[in-house]
Amino acid sequence: MYISKFRFYTYYIMHNEYVFDPYPLSQTMQRLAENLRARRLEKKLSTKSLAMMSGVPASTIQRFELKHAISLESYVRLAKALGYSEDMMQLLSEPKYDTMEELLEINKNKTRKRGI
Repeated sequence: MYISKFRFYTYYIMHNEYVFDPYPLSQTMQRLAENLRARRLEKKLSTKSLAMMSGVPASTIQRFELKHAISLESYVRLAKALGYSEDMMQLLSEPKYDTMEELLEINKNKTRKRGI
């Protein structure tokens, strides 16, 4: 796998295809933490209150908001406690494609049970 920076995009060459990702992982994690904090504050919840509602320790919530590090299970628990269960269930539920060829390939592989 070859990784390169091209302007603001990171692209990976895998299986002779380019996969563009406009956001580095750190930026994605930061945005998720900012969004979670904004939703928490909109509901006037302290980290302790959210911890009690979600079962996620307050220290984990604080670390996520400051350092942008959290496990998937903890993130899902927090999202559900804030009322985002349906949004979490919809994440990755629909295929993404950029070209008609990709759409045709996705439709051809919908019943696939394993990778290559």
